[in-house]
Amino acid sequence: MGSEYLAGWMFLVLTLLLMLGFPVACTLMGTAIFFGFIGSGLEFFELLPLRIWGAVKNVVLIAVPLFVFMGVTLEKSGLAEELLETMGLVFRRLKGGLAISTVLVGALLGASTGIVGATVVTMGLLAVPTMLRHGYKPELATGTVCASGTLGQIIPPSIVLVLLATIVQIPVGDLFMAAVLPGMMLVFLYMTYIFIIATVKPEIAPPVIIDTDQGQDKKLLLKKALCALFPPLFLIIAVLGSIFAGIASPTEAASVGCLGAILLAACNRRFNLTILKEVSATTTRLTCMVFIILVGANAFGLTFRELEGDELIRTFLFGIAEGYNKWVVLAIVMGLIFLIGFVLDFIEIIFIHVPVLVPILVDDFGFDPLWICVLLAVNLQTSFMTPPFGFSLFYLKAVTPPQVTTGHIYRGIIPFIFIQLIGLLIVVLWPQLATWLPTIAYTR
Repeated sequence: MGSEYLAGWMFLVLTLLLMLGFPVACTLMGTAIFFGFIGSGLEFFELLPLRIWGAVKNVVLIAVPLFVFMGVTLEKSGLAEELLETMGLVFRRLKGGLAISTVLVGALLGASTGIVGATVVTMGLLAVPTMLRHGYKPELATGTVCASGTLGQIIPPSIVLVLLATIVQIPVGDLFMAAVLPGMMLVFLYMTYIFIIATVKPEIAPPVIIDTDQGQDKKLLLKKALCALFPPLFLIIAVLGSIFAGIASPTEAASVGCLGAILLAACNRRFNLTILKEVSATTTRLTCMVFIILVGANAFGLTFRELEGDELIRTFLFGIAEGYNKWVVLAIVMGLIFLIGFVLDFIEIIFIHVPVLVPILVDDFGFDPLWICVLLAVNLQTSFMTPPFGFSLFYLKAVTPPQVTTGHIYRGIIPFIFIQLIGLLIVVLWPQLATWLPTIAYTR
């Protein structure tokens, strides 16, 4: 049996074990060791420690626990509740105003925290009951929360972007800049869809009419809105501004974000020793999960290359390119990532598939690595929303009222998945959306 067939069998065994529910890290490491020993013998165990050490000593990865800490701290600070309440009042008279405000809050929280679970759960607890109470259809309410809760994966600072930049070996700051406009474009597409559907079918998302005696005075409402918007905007500017201006590295900026999150929590009188323990425990758990998968993925990648699996994929893609062109290859790769997102988590996709596919797209087909990473980030965002294993769907179902069924959530997310794919196509057709900001930064 040739080594290329061993690589194929290894990938097949890994996929089957993951679909059967075995732990990701253990499956990656166990599969790598088993097939590595078969293909390379004892020499494999001499290379493995060096490969793992080379991965974990990357200082950029320190930004991962720091951004997680920042996000979890903000989750405990009550910032989301205040934002949702205030933005709901600001947009209450607009058709679909509550849903539009939910998208804006999701974007702000995503840029502030970058944690999908925290954003979806928080908005699911607050926004879904409010929208249902004002006559919104369950499908639109749940779909809006699921979609807007995942915006933190494309809007920087994002753990997805940090991991992608680390795997592809491009500057994290450049990838942050490249993702800004595509992230804003998705926010605009979501809001446009909600406004159109609320205009065409007013019964789906009626405007919220509040009696003037019970409503907020305009000046008071404006002051409240500014007070609610300033903290997350300040944190976003502090973190991203320091990176884009070249003042701080992503790791240093993440530490600034941690300090800012602690100060915001303290200002809201929600920071104490108990909360610090909870935040630290959650940060440790999430960070350990990421890094243990990173170790397993590096072992798997080492074995895959030792068995010439990358050559097998390269030959396959070149065979497609000969019959068609490189754009067909790109479409197939993006379609593959989209389909894999139905059954695998974004971390698994980044660590398993990205190291194999991206070097081929960049080195052999000449695509811009920065642009490819933005396409992957937009594509990976759908993995949170696609059934049966979309994590946003699980998070939301756990906190929605009893009258909201799984069918409501699944039907509600379908239009937003199509919008996501439209956004992906727009970035493919207009690469400048991803490359313009980094180019400006380098030419100024």
